[in-house]
Amino acid sequence: MTATDWATAVLLPLGALFALTGTIGMVRFPTLLGRMHASTKPDTVALLLILAGAAFRLPDLRTALPLALVAVFQFMTMPVLAQTLGRVSYTRGMVVAEHLVTDELEDALEKRRAESGRTGTGPGERD
Repeated sequence: MTATDWATAVLLPLGALFALTGTIGMVRFPTLLGRMHASTKPDTVALLLILAGAAFRLPDLRTALPLALVAVFQFMTMPVLAQTLGRVSYTRGMVVAEHLVTDELEDALEKRRAESGRTGTGPGERD
């Protein structure tokens, strides 16, 4: 076996293991934010490992460039998506307040509600 075979043999199963870990976390974590964490963090690492393992099988660097672009776009979009989904779920009352260690968003939302004249509630309660 060559070095590229070994790298592929290590990276692909390791990426699959990270993806499996994220999937198990989606099923096992009880809260919405925990499930979002489990779906974004390990799956991003899993994709990077799988793309790196696949890149070792390609004949030259030029053909691996699209894989690098996929990795860059994944790193650019996944954190934004997770933050947006977390904020929307918080403002719609889908986050249980007891599971939060700190609540930095509540002050900003209270200020916005005061400016718009609406009365607001915290997480877990709807407007």
